[in-house]
Amino acid sequence: MSETDAPQPETLDVPVAELRPALEAVLMVADQPLDEAVLATAVGHPVAAVAEGLAALAAEYDDQDRGFELRQVAGGWRYYTREAYAPVVEGFVLEGQQARLTQAALETLAVVAYKQPVSRARVSAIRGVNVDGVMRTLLTRGLLEEAGQDGEHGAMLYRTTSYFLERIGITALEELPELAPYLPDMEDLDDDMLGQAVAAQGAAPAATEGTEPVADEGVDEGDRPSPHSGDGTEPDGGTEIA
Repeated sequence: MSETDAPQPETLDVPVAELRPALEAVLMVADQPLDEAVLATAVGHPVAAVAEGLAALAAEYDDQDRGFELRQVAGGWRYYTREAYAPVVEGFVLEGQQARLTQAALETLAVVAYKQPVSRARVSAIRGVNVDGVMRTLLTRGLLEEAGQDGEHGAMLYRTTSYFLERIGITALEELPELAPYLPDMEDLDDDMLGQAVAAQGAAPAATEGTEPVADEGVDEGDRPSPHSGDGTEPDGGTEIA
């Protein structure tokens, strides 16, 4: 076999650049978390080397206490403002205005997060109010999605999305915090107990959000009567702009 007939080594689609700066450059322009395989293709390095480089970058930023951090969320990697400096960024972006989901929307989101897949009717029963408007808002904002139909009643079921995981900074639903250490397992809670727990805890999953809080798109309900005061309809669709 001649040298020209010998198998040639595979070449990468893009020239190899220095790994860490290349990763930083790609991540800087990403608008969603990127997994290691996608990043490996982009920078022209093996997946194993990319995984090692990402971990090293994340550790380096932590050691230097940089104003941003590299976090693995929703199956990928993305830059986030470090939580300690989030108020500075919020003040700059919002120019002193507070925009977030209302308490009603956060409580509804918490019920779905812990009871999913769940029908809209059951969420309404747990919260004691009609949640149609709030559910539409959460669906529109990409925090909830349809999850098929209930085989028994044919009702549409809903669940949280990967965007929800990204916004609260976790990789899987198993990482959701317990509503309270003294409560039994969620499977043992009936609807009344869950409704009371959600009201008391003030929507626990949203409270753990780090630098990109779910509660960033409307104003709290302030002095409005509690939605748990009796049967009825939510006073708004889950957001209110100041």
